[in-house]
Parts: sequence; C-alpha cells; structure tokens
Amino acid sequence: MKSSELRQRVAEAISAAQAKKAEEVTILQMDRESPLFTDYFVIASGSNPRQIQAIADEVEERLTRMGLNPTNVEGYRQAEWVLLDYVDFVVHVFSERARKYYDLERLWKSAARLEPSELKPARKRAARPRSGPRTRKQGKG
Repeated sequence: MKSSELRQRVAEAISAAQAKKAEEVTILQMDRESPLFTDYFVIASGSNPRQIQAIADEVEERLTRMGLNPTNVEGYRQAEWVLLDYVDFVVHVFSERARKYYDLERLWKSAARLEPSELKPARKRAARPRSGPRTRKQGKG
C-alpha cells in the first residue's frame, strides 16, 4: 500500500473515532526498527462499554466502505480494550482504566507522535476563477 493511501486510511479511522466522541486520540508512527509489523497505532478512549463499541463499529464501517476490512478484531464483547488490526495500522479503543493500565504510549515511547492534521495530504491550491476573455479597449483613431 502506498504511503499516501495508508495515511488516508489512518486519517479516516481517526475521523470515525472522533465522530463517536472518542477521547484522547493519539497516533503513533512506529519506528522502522521496532519489532512490530505495523506502521501506525491509533489509540483512543471511550467513557463506557457502549461508547467503546460504537467507536469500534464506526471505524470498521467507514474503512469497510473504503474496501478495507480488519484482519482481526479482539476484545469487542468485553469492551475494555478493542483492537482492530488492519495490518499496516492497528486501532486500539480503550476504557479509561485499561488505557492507564496498559499505557501503550509509554510502552512504545520510541514511536513518533503525530497530529491528525499531519496525516492528511496537503491540499492543492485552487486556481483562481477566470472571468471571460479579456477585451482590449480600442482607442479612437
């Protein structure tokens, strides 16, 4: 998968999580030297099991519309830590308590932290609209 396409999919996962009011959304770009076989972690929190499941559902639905299905989903029923594995990136949705306990941000402190805006491709400048053909004023002569 191309880097720009991957970043777009990660950005869509973040947008989906935020649409369901996910809290403390963090993006970790994993170090190339890390033993993991993924490029990004998206980490988010929900305040209760229903919200955690709603966040996971929204991420899965939006990415499925883009033609991407998770290779594995874990923890959905318990809704303490839902993991959606998309191979090139993994979405983690935690309860507040589980997030503090597992503290993935500390565990993977060598990973670069990104802001959602860093994943979106730079927008191309819109061309200024042109008014019709220009006419020259003709002088008297």
